[in-house]
Amino acid sequence: MECCYSTKLSTSSSSTILNLQGFSSSPVGRRYSKNNLHQGLLSSSHSKHFLQLNGRVQPFYRQITPLSLKTYRGSIVAEAGRQGWDFGRFLKTLYFFNGPPSPAKFFEFLIEKLSSTTASEPLKPMGTSDVILVAGATGGVGRRVVDILRKKGLPVRVLVRNEEKARRMLGLDVDLIVGDITKESTLLPEYFKDVRKVINAASVIVGPKEGDTPDREKYSQIKGDSPEMVEYVGMKNLINAVKTSVGLRNGKLLFGFEDKLSRELPWGALDDVVMGGVSKSTFQIDPTGGETGGPTGLFKGVVSTANNGGFTSIRTRNFIVPEDLSAYDGLELQLKGDGRRYKIIVRISPDWDTVGYTASFDTIEGQWQSIRIPFSSLRPIFRARTVPDAPPFDPSKITSLQLMFSKFEYDGKLNPAFAEGEFQLPVSRIRAYIQDPITPRFVHVGSAGVTRPDRPGLDLSKQPPAVRLNKELDFILTFKLKGEDLIRESGIPFTIVRPCALTEEPAGADLIFDQGDNITGKISREEVARICVAALESPYACDKTFEVKSVIPFSKPFTVDPENPPPEKDYNIYFKTLKDDVTGKEVLEQSPMLV
Repeated sequence: MECCYSTKLSTSSSSTILNLQGFSSSPVGRRYSKNNLHQGLLSSSHSKHFLQLNGRVQPFYRQITPLSLKTYRGSIVAEAGRQGWDFGRFLKTLYFFNGPPSPAKFFEFLIEKLSSTTASEPLKPMGTSDVILVAGATGGVGRRVVDILRKKGLPVRVLVRNEEKARRMLGLDVDLIVGDITKESTLLPEYFKDVRKVINAASVIVGPKEGDTPDREKYSQIKGDSPEMVEYVGMKNLINAVKTSVGLRNGKLLFGFEDKLSRELPWGALDDVVMGGVSKSTFQIDPTGGETGGPTGLFKGVVSTANNGGFTSIRTRNFIVPEDLSAYDGLELQLKGDGRRYKIIVRISPDWDTVGYTASFDTIEGQWQSIRIPFSSLRPIFRARTVPDAPPFDPSKITSLQLMFSKFEYDGKLNPAFAEGEFQLPVSRIRAYIQDPITPRFVHVGSAGVTRPDRPGLDLSKQPPAVRLNKELDFILTFKLKGEDLIRESGIPFTIVRPCALTEEPAGADLIFDQGDNITGKISREEVARICVAALESPYACDKTFEVKSVIPFSKPFTVDPENPPPEKDYNIYFKTLKDDVTGKEVLEQSPMLV
């Protein structure tokens, strides 16, 4: 059944209709304030009639409440000479994003507001410090890494099993979390929320003593957890714990179709019908409209300026769990342009009518484009006005996304590429990205020799004890290699440092960096710690695996003059010589190791 409901509306009544979407009847330039919105609603002359929208009280136009919502499908003509307003589509929009009105929820909301005696807690600015996590922080390399980071003034957090030992060794003021990488349940998500980089110096313990002895007694036995638990299971647990917070090299897919991955979102049309307009849009999946003939999303519709309208958009329902994109630098859209200017709006509040962090982007007609929107370029907008005192954008709390085509820009300006009529924008992918140049997010201290057990033609008598005794030591190097593989396969930007035999000698000797897992020798723990810290900031070290030793023979001690120490090294000189995808496993392709 269709019904056309015509009436002559007064100015105040028209304003009341506009409020159904959450738009205030106050002047456009009024400063956004949650308290102002609530006070205006509760003092309205129409306060007896409300819709409940996501916890917000909204006035509902009293003259149309007697109509049956189930059967009403007509349009309302607000004034003579204006186009009909599709009230049914308006209700459909509200129901999609907010569900049906709930009197019970309204009264709960009203009681909560009237009984509240305390002001809302102010939003806190987003932190700017990116924490570096050090695992194995009480070991020989780990504690040196912590010392270097703290001297540089960098925020560091340590993951340790024994708090008393850690505070005694590292100081009472160290930022510390207690956990065991071999026990997944101890690695609580809140420990790692603000961690952006990791240096992993955790390792299985071999023998009763740290350091070298003339007859290499340290290679006599495994102490504590097995190599499988520490080097493989522990690595898997640690990667899973930090993966969200440190980010992935290729970004995080939020929507769309990418290789064998796909992710869809619940998009709904949010057009100027919410303010009396007649523009109309939709979102659908085109199974063959993608750049290579695969599927793509399609935002399409007709935009009109009738009834003072002029925008169409699609918006997601609020995410069940907010997206944490704090490891990334922005959003990347893969789309086919049509020569128009669009907006992307990102919200960090579950409220329906709130600040949207917004950026405009131009498209090229007929071309597939990759458009990057840095988070730093998003501006806080409320009803097409900049909100100068809005809280900073927090990428860890993203609740919804919105794409919009509008005649309005911001602060009274108009979209220079706006045109009424039909439009369509294929969007095949939206993902979070890490800005180039990408630097390592996970630096791991491994061991030279991990690919050598069972390597064909290798003279074991000339190899270090760990290679010769790999089986007796519960396949220590085998599981170290398997742990490395987990890092390389994780998608996290990484560096894997494979030192030769570790010593307590000072740093400063000349170094040899090599790849392919062939060299033997020694290197000081202090030097390895410096290499790890330097790798965090070097794009040349990203996704590289290498061995390192000093030029000093194992039989010759290395000392430095405290009054004339060697100069600080520029490790980028070494990192620049490294190649991708060289691990030493190439020799083992036809001879897999047995466990």
